[in-house]
Amino acid sequence: MAYDVVVLGSGPGGYVAAIRASQLGFKTAIIEKESLGGICLNWGCIPTKALLKSAQVFEDIKHAKDYGIEATGTADFSAVIKRSRGVADKMSKGVQFLMKKNKIDVIMGYGKLKAKGQIEVKGTDGKTQIVEAKHIILATGGRSRELPSLKIDGKKIIGYREAMVLPQQPKSMIVVGSGAIGVEFGYFYNALGTKVTIVEFMDRIVPVEDEEISKELLKNFKKTGIEVMTSAEVTSVDTSGNGVKAKVKTKEGEVTLEADVVLSAVGVAANVEGIGLEELGVKTEKGKIAVDKYYKTNVPGVYAIGDCVPGQALAHVASKEGIICVESIAYSEKKYNHQPEALDYGNVPGCTYCYPEIASVGLTEKQAKDAGYEIKVGKFPLSAAGKASAAGHNEGFVKVIFDAKYGEWLGTHMIGYNVTEMIAEIVVARKLETTYHEVLDSIHPHPTMSENIKEAIEVAYGEAIHI
Repeated sequence: MAYDVVVLGSGPGGYVAAIRASQLGFKTAIIEKESLGGICLNWGCIPTKALLKSAQVFEDIKHAKDYGIEATGTADFSAVIKRSRGVADKMSKGVQFLMKKNKIDVIMGYGKLKAKGQIEVKGTDGKTQIVEAKHIILATGGRSRELPSLKIDGKKIIGYREAMVLPQQPKSMIVVGSGAIGVEFGYFYNALGTKVTIVEFMDRIVPVEDEEISKELLKNFKKTGIEVMTSAEVTSVDTSGNGVKAKVKTKEGEVTLEADVVLSAVGVAANVEGIGLEELGVKTEKGKIAVDKYYKTNVPGVYAIGDCVPGQALAHVASKEGIICVESIAYSEKKYNHQPEALDYGNVPGCTYCYPEIASVGLTEKQAKDAGYEIKVGKFPLSAAGKASAAGHNEGFVKVIFDAKYGEWLGTHMIGYNVTEMIAEIVVARKLETTYHEVLDSIHPHPTMSENIKEAIEVAYGEAIHI
């Protein structure tokens, strides 16, 4: 079985790379050990958003009176889980269709680099086959990172996969880590009635975000009954009883927390083991595959993209890396008319889908100051936004940061209703090197959430109308 391009892994990096390779005239195959769509479609981005939507609907029902509507309801945990799995299955079937449509061969099994231009694939029946390819793209993704003090057993100490399919709703849960995974699951379970405590090692939750975003999310979480412990570390977990007892080291001393279950959400580890990197001498750095800006490894004909390489572990990053990688290969073989532009990792949007939502791109205020910029900052509260008030969701704000000297749009940080749908405007504007003046000269429809970006820019430049 010989191909031009073989992709190992069918997540949003792998399957997108395979489709682009096929579009550019390469004979292409994709190897997948589990389900097409990878973690994102089956156990990550998509099913979690289905869970979060159920939580939001339940929250709306609980607050229906605020909208002049009499409604009551209860959450059927198993039905919520079932809906989420149904959404994931539908999306995975969609990837199957795309593979067929683009004439990409799908090879099910565990793939491992065997020799130059060869991958050994072991099927579920135990049989092996050798797949040959001129170009091999590794898109093996990542998994829940484990702490030595927090080994996942799948029952009382769980990762995100188990959190999506628990057989019954826990009455109480300790969430260790407050990145996107931690706060999304914390919000979901709290909304459905689980007592949630979040333990974060850093001195604030969502620590990669702007400090004001962290403060706003903390305020909203506390309002909904989520307990948050920062500058705190889980040192051990006792699972011998009915539930769990977690010892937590804090600035004030050690405390013991009790709950039904602990969710470990301390980050993502790259899947670089057992895929033959050592056999071919593919270099790794800090647990990830080392690549250049076009995703070439040190071994000719072997490339890597997505969560298994350095950079943000995000689905949209993996997809773009896959496209750049394939287009670069095509350019070298004269199947594409120009070398693709390398990805600007400083203009990658981040989205967190708890409530209130978080969306950001570019530098935080602190990062901009630390980099030596003289800055203009504008912050527009959603309490002054017509659409947010009409929707009954006026928590949060939009914050923009500009370079005072040249007007460069350095960053934007938003927290509130539907802000994840607004961030793309800033990404495109920054890519186009738009000035504040051009944005203010562009009409934003009213009432919308997106007009609050313009409002924040008006604040930054002393032209605010509505506050």
